[in-house]
Amino acid sequence: MLTTSFIAARAGVWFTRSGIQTPEGGVARYYLCDQDRNARVSTEITGYAAASLVFLHRVTGEAEFLEAAERAGRFLCRQAWDPGLEVFPFEWAAGCSDAPEKHAYFFDSGIIARGLLALWRATGNSEYLDGALLAGHSMLRHFARHTPIPPILALPQLTPLAFEKRWSREPGCFQLKAALAWLELYEASGDAAFEVQYERMLEAALANAPSFLPGAPEREQVMDRLHAFSYFLEGALPRCARPEVREALAAGIRRAADLLREIAPQFARSDVYAQLLRARLYADALGAVPLDHAAAAEEAREAAMFQYDHADPRIDGAFCFGVKAGRRMPFANPVSTAFCSQALALWEQKEAGRLEARWQDLI
Repeated sequence: MLTTSFIAARAGVWFTRSGIQTPEGGVARYYLCDQDRNARVSTEITGYAAASLVFLHRVTGEAEFLEAAERAGRFLCRQAWDPGLEVFPFEWAAGCSDAPEKHAYFFDSGIIARGLLALWRATGNSEYLDGALLAGHSMLRHFARHTPIPPILALPQLTPLAFEKRWSREPGCFQLKAALAWLELYEASGDAAFEVQYERMLEAALANAPSFLPGAPEREQVMDRLHAFSYFLEGALPRCARPEVREALAAGIRRAADLLREIAPQFARSDVYAQLLRARLYADALGAVPLDHAAAAEEAREAAMFQYDHADPRIDGAFCFGVKAGRRMPFANPVSTAFCSQALALWEQKEAGRLEARWQDLI
């Protein structure tokens, strides 16, 4: 396997030079390799990119990665935030006038807040903390007043959309990943309301997680749900000292690993390999679930195989979204790139005996 520093540097260069990030700082949902174009700018993906670029800067020392992270942060704080509605809209275009969905997502808001908090910790710039607090209070004001917390609000009415039988459009344990923003904001601000809401979400997630998988009749849909279920594993890590959380993590890692290996010959997502590997490494480092070294090594090898080696700089260094029936799907994906490059860096740190497992750093 190539060294993590080389993998991380190529991933960072793709983020900064491929065009996936606009000059204003927003980041597209993905690059469509077979159509030679980016999808729309996504506020959620911009939040993920900010956190990833902060991490890649730390791993490589490359100043341009932190500069790009700050462009993403300024875009989120100064352009993407809707001060009238007090939300981050799902996608962004000039004035959001031609965005296809007039929605705000609970999950996106949490990811944006966490990306801004990563920037604040890296730079000390209070603008990013202020932006994260806006997102966190928006989650409290507009989403947490409903039971269960709805995943999507229609804009401009701020009314919950009717739930659908798709994981991203109904409440579920995956929402715990977004609720990590509340826990980080509690640490940053001391506002106990944030911690209360994280605990509320943790209780709901623990109740939902045992029935979340497989959750769908089609194997490809189950792979997508593995991606979502991994968000639960990540979101539970801060409370892994509790017996019920430790047991849920152990059972969840086993279940996810079994399903991943069962379905992968038909359809495999790169982010699922990376998320499962990160969950293993963190759960072991935090003393919750002993590491299955052989399984982790296999997941690291598989994740690394998704990085593009391509003559086109719009693709080279990115990680592919997935492989279906043995063929790569034509998506150079920022989230896959963020998760895989971090997972491989953490794996190298583990092998070298220097893993730093701060759950706040988990992209």
